[in-house]
Amino acid sequence: MAKQTGIIRLKGTIGGISFYKTADGHLAREKGGVDASRIKNDPAFQRIRENGAEFGAAGKGGKVLRNAIRLLLQNAKDKRVVSRLTTDLLKIVKTDTTNARGARTIEDGNIELLEGFEFNANGKLGATLFVATVNAFDRVTGDATVSVAPFAPTVRIAAPAGTTHFKMVMGAAEVDFINETSVFESDETAVLPYDNALTAQIDLSAVVTANSTKPVAQVLGIEFYQEVNGQMYSLKNGSYNALSIVDIDTV
Repeated sequence: MAKQTGIIRLKGTIGGISFYKTADGHLAREKGGVDASRIKNDPAFQRIRENGAEFGAAGKGGKVLRNAIRLLLQNAKDKRVVSRLTTDLLKIVKTDTTNARGARTIEDGNIELLEGFEFNANGKLGATLFVATVNAFDRVTGDATVSVAPFAPTVRIAAPAGTTHFKMVMGAAEVDFINETSVFESDETAVLPYDNALTAQIDLSAVVTANSTKPVAQVLGIEFYQEVNGQMYSLKNGSYNALSIVDIDTV
């Protein structure tokens, strides 16, 4: 592929060359490939069809999860979160030992592998928050909790330059990958000063469906703010906000 330069950037296909925009800029490549009907029906492309089906399952699953936590995700994500999440979910699909190749699913794979996934590579929770958290989920009641002992923010949080305040957020998402539905609840602290004074004990909680048989993902994050003339502004438009999957609970 080639990178487009100049003032005028093209989009579409001209003379067998496809012009398109990506996170890496405006690119161009020669149009080609095997006819779609042949891929769909030719036995020689059976492996490709199987791979395509499983990639599609991973893509749909990623969309369900992202939609579930959208309230928090809109404040903490990078430009490649869709592709990164799809890649990790495809790895999970491939751990499915129940279904045949081409029919493997997220729900029958080892979904616990998603623990630790960072939604914002520019502001990872693992490189931002240096304090122990206690995460718990009661499947009988549907209660999800996160507890954090008192800590000094400037000592335990690696905040970006310009930070004056921060907020911790958590959420619990009950995800039905088969029916592409979800149940989500979240909780957050007040906006807290970023200083060296100890915080109070932080206890966050959210409730999803009691006795659910679906996987439940818990996410935890930090949002940074800058106070200007008494008003709180999201620091650098949330570029360094962190959000991570801290727990996956399955039946």
